[in-house]
Amino acid sequence: MPLGNLYATRNASEQIPLDVMLTALHRHSSGDWGEVGPEDWQENDHAIKTGERLLSAYISPGGTRFLIITERDRSTTTILLPQDY
Repeated sequence: MPLGNLYATRNASEQIPLDVMLTALHRHSSGDWGEVGPEDWQENDHAIKTGERLLSAYISPGGTRFLIITERDRSTTTILLPQDY
């Protein structure tokens, strides 16, 4: 799945190690939506087919929850903390 241009908020860059972000991006681009509920998982699976926005959530080894959002046109993907949303 195309991710477009990749961005990370300052908070995410400061709190999530780069290797953890890269692993999560790989999971996200492979359809592994991480720590989302079943309904959100199903919505993401549907969004792949219909071209809607994708949102996944992961937890770093240090316990920090973070999100990855790919815009519906697949032009950008952003890594951010929930408070940055």
